Amino acid sequence: MLKCGRFFIRFESYTVKTVIIILNSFIGTYECKADAKGRIMIPSAIKSQLLPVVKDGFVLKRAVFQPCLELYPMNEWNALMQKVNKLNRFKKKNNDFIRRFTAGVKFVELDATGRLLIPKDLVAFANISKKTVVSSAVNIIEIWDKNNYEKAIDEATVDFAELAEEVMGQDDEHELS
Repeated sequence: MLKCGRFFIRFESYTVKTVIIILNSFIGTYECKADAKGRIMIPSAIKSQLLPVVKDGFVLKRAVFQPCLELYPMNEWNALMQKVNKLNRFKKKNNDFIRRFTAGVKFVELDATGRLLIPKDLVAFANISKKTVVSSAVNIIEIWDKNNYEKAIDEATVDFAELAEEVMGQDDEHELS
């Protein structure tokens, strides 16, 4: 409190902490076409979901388990890199993992018309032809050659019920974390 003439002025101070958490959870699977230069037009339904993060750009990389590409919004990539950066690089297996995991990683942006240019080495890795599939995978987008996508989906349906039960069927919430 401060006395100013005959009046008292009361100052109050508040600390406000703002935490912004952007959780991406994309929805949808769409077919599109790649042109001769390796550009694909991102489907409008996916593009509208990407709008909050499009200004920061994306990281495009080879998938670990499938012959497809993974498109990470920059905030998702940075969160993943925080985990990777905690690995002890003086352990050979960690160093080998980091090298392989980041092999072929590219920073990419959507152009003014909403197209994504896929670099030639990544086109070759994913065997991208004219017909492609852009599919949500929770917090990232997968980009597939259509034939490879359909083959992967067909192979996964054989034991999907067992897989779903094993992965999601736990009774205890703590087992998921």
